[in-house]
Amino acid sequence: PRFSYFSAPVSNITPGPEITILDAYKGIKGKRFEYITRELRLITGIEHRRKYKAKYFNYACFSGTFSKRGDKFLKKHSGLLTLDFDHVPNVLELKSTLLNDGLFETQLMFVSPSGDGLKWIVAIDINRYTHLDWFNSIARYIMMKYNLEVDKSGKDISRACFLPYDPDVYINPKYRV
Repeated sequence: PRFSYFSAPVSNITPGPEITILDAYKGIKGKRFEYITRELRLITGIEHRRKYKAKYFNYACFSGTFSKRGDKFLKKHSGLLTLDFDHVPNVLELKSTLLNDGLFETQLMFVSPSGDGLKWIVAIDINRYTHLDWFNSIARYIMMKYNLEVDKSGKDISRACFLPYDPDVYINPKYRV
């Protein structure tokens, strides 16, 4: 699957190149985002952190390719859904739990820029149900099974997902070269 990549700041709604899961993986695992990720994690004020992310982090809209960022500018859905977990007490435990769940095919999983959250990219069959139906169903499942709330922003097809540095990013083995 291909999806749109955007250069910082988040106010930039004109996509750059279309990229793949492997491209995102290499960017997250490589050193490109290491400095800004480390800097962000040193910032203490919530509002200052939010502004720093918005100004310096590149981002992807994993759910599709767009002519401009916005649901109405979707060119093609990628068959991917981003689930975002914020302020998680134990990120590594949640990562292991979700990877071992087995119900969903994890494509990519990485620690959020702040360091206390997790981004989970899963495959969905957009021909069977809508993006919103998938999001709502998976969010309900996660709540029922793990008593964990998914950030509601993931329901938007054009949701911006900031790309941090995570040397332990998980990629589905089918993408490894």
